[in-house]
This record gives sequence, C-alpha cells and structure tokens, in this order.
Amino acid sequence: MELERARSERAMSMAGGARESWVPIPARSPFPLANLPLGVFSTSSDGRRRIGAAIGAQILDVGALAARDGLGFAAALREEELNAFLALGLGCWRELRAWLTDRLEDGRQRAAVEPHLVAQSDALLHLPFRVADYVDFYASEQHATNLGRILRPGQEPLLPNWKHLPVGYHGRAGTVVVSGSEIVRPRGQRKAPDAAAPTFGPSERLDFEAELGFVVGVPSALGEPVPLSRFREHVFGACLVNDWSARDIQAFEYVPLGPFLGKSFATSISPWIVPLDALEAARVAPPPRTLALLPYLEDDAEASGYAIDLEVRLNGHVIARPPFAGMYWTPPQLLAHMTANGASLRTGDLFASGTISGPEKQQRGSLIELAWGGSEPLLLPDGSSRTFLRDGDELSIRGSAPGIGGERIGFGEVSGRIAPALTGA
Repeated sequence: MELERARSERAMSMAGGARESWVPIPARSPFPLANLPLGVFSTSSDGRRRIGAAIGAQILDVGALAARDGLGFAAALREEELNAFLALGLGCWRELRAWLTDRLEDGRQRAAVEPHLVAQSDALLHLPFRVADYVDFYASEQHATNLGRILRPGQEPLLPNWKHLPVGYHGRAGTVVVSGSEIVRPRGQRKAPDAAAPTFGPSERLDFEAELGFVVGVPSALGEPVPLSRFREHVFGACLVNDWSARDIQAFEYVPLGPFLGKSFATSISPWIVPLDALEAARVAPPPRTLALLPYLEDDAEASGYAIDLEVRLNGHVIARPPFAGMYWTPPQLLAHMTANGASLRTGDLFASGTISGPEKQQRGSLIELAWGGSEPLLLPDGSSRTFLRDGDELSIRGSAPGIGGERIGFGEVSGRIAPALTGA
C-alpha cells in the first residue's frame, strides 16, 4: 500500500515541478531525486563493495537499507556488483526506484535512512557491473561523414551500407574499466603511408571517443531476436563511455575485419548507471531518414532518441560539447540490430553508441575530427596544441539531460589519464 501511494504521488508530480528530498542537494548537482543512478562503492573504513544510489553529494547504501526494510529482492542488492539486480527485470527496477524515491522524499523516513548515507568524497567507486559482452557502434552520421572525408578525401564519405544498418564491432569486455583508471598507451604495428613496411611501437595517434553506453539487464534466448518494442524490457540504463582508440594501429589492421588491437586495450565507463526511467523527459524523435529502413529497424514514429548533452575536457579545458539527440541510429535500433541474427543477450552486456558528433566543429566527439586528422591542431587555452593525446593528458567526459520536473540530471564523469607505454620487446 505504501509503495502504491509513492507511485501515485510520483505520477502526479510529473505534471508539476521537481520533487524534493530531505537530503541536501547542492546547486547544479547531477544527482537530484529525479535521477537516483546506481553504482558500486566502498570506503576506506570498510573495503567491502556495496551497491549504492547517488543522491546529491551522498551515496545511499541500498543493500543495507533494503535488508532493513525487508524488500523482497534485498539479497540481490547485497551483492558486490549490479548483475543480480539487473537480471530481475523491469518490474523490480521500477519497484526499487519507487521505494528509493519514497524513502528519500518523505522526511518521516529520515531517522531510518540517514545512517545508511555515505559522503561521495569518502567513497571509492568501482566498475558497477560485470561486463558480459561489449559491442560498439558507429551511429553518428556527422562522425561517420567526418571520418569518411578525412580518410577517403574526394570519395563519398558514407559507405553504401551505412544508412541501411547500424555498423558496429564486437569489443573486449575484459578491458572495460571504471572512470579514473590509468590508460597505458598501447603498442602495436603502425605503417606510415610512404613506408615500405610497418614498425612496432607505442601509438602516436592516441584518441578519445565520447560515447553513451547502454547496460542490458534481462537476457534473451539464443536464436531469438529482440524487437524494437522490447528495448525497455531488456535495458536497465545508460552510462558514459570513452572508447579509447589508437588511430595508427587501427588504420593498419582494420582491413578487412575491422577494429581489433587499436580498440581493445581499454574502454572507460562512468561509475553511475542512470535508469532509463530517469530519462523519460529526455526522449526525442530520431532525425529524419533519407532512406527507407527494413521493418525490424523502422522506428521513425517513436520517441526513441535521447536529448543528452556531453561535455569533453582535456586537462581541464572544454574542447567539445557533443549532442546525443542528433544520432542517426537510436538505442532501440542498435539493440534490435545486435540481436537480429539471433545473437543472445546476457545480463551485463554493454553496447555503446560510437562517437557522438554534431554538425558544428565544437560538437565533434574525437580528436581526429577536432584536429581534422592532424592537419588542423587543436589550440588549448594554456597555449599548447594537440593533434592526438600526449602522455600525462587527462580526458574527462560529463553528460546531462532534462529530468522529470524540469531539473537537469547527470551521469557523473568518465575520466582517464594517459600513462607512457610499457617498455619491452
């Protein structure tokens, strides 16, 4: 009865202003009551990893409070990663969200809840879920067009298949790391255009890619495609992604099978997973299609895109603001195509959008675009310039979206610092 009351009140509030929590929310915090992203944290006094929800500058120990309240799936929330909870499905995801909202909004709950709050400044954030598979797409028309013009000047920038299907590659789940992890410069084979043979050594064209990732909760059976209409049944939420790329290694290896060592050395994700239910106010229609799509990808009538704005900083300087709203291929289309051949989903699958780029120069989500393949060095406010990343550079990406009630909600940050390549043969 109490849970139903909370749901009813929340539904009514969607037509009005933002709901408020008794937990103090700093101005412009990415984590108001309307957000409640989930992650995994520990503290110096207790190294045990715990599932938490971000609220303002605090983290709520969700598992401990769920056990106290006797929540039916409290055991899944006492795990050291999100996978067991993600597998429970949409009904439990929404029940948890309603329960959390009620506990953090109702001042009468303060005495019971407050002992389970931990300051974010006192917490260490971890990889929030065990990554089962990782797939990265190429869903931005602007990014694909820019790369086509850089890499194939004088030719049609988009390859013939691009507007018929979401192009992607299967990445390496074992090298997905949480924000803040050091990124060691990869080594591999590189071949200059005028060289007779390749050489082996540290990448000289190390790049970032600002992306959005989507986390699968409910698996699917092998041989069973997942249609557009079942996207919300399988996908719990979204996170920020930086798919680090060694452009010189990638350029020599990718023909004919695509990215491999130029991508697989590291992919960083943000520690907070924002539930799709928190992004309802951010839903937008996809851009107009210039070609008819096959039925399994046809979703022009649906508000299946998301108005999420990213901000990219290099050594503290803002260098780009990529907009996700203009992505040609939407998240439900990516999932539908990923499973169209019967490939199964697993709890903890991560699929990413590919580089997010807009039509303006300051909206480009990678250095290869911002510096136009190295021919137009990017000037930074400190007087330095970049064509690609140097050792010691720190790259961070933040994201925000409109939330229910009119406030902005955020994804936190995904960051990484470039460390020198390891020495060796």
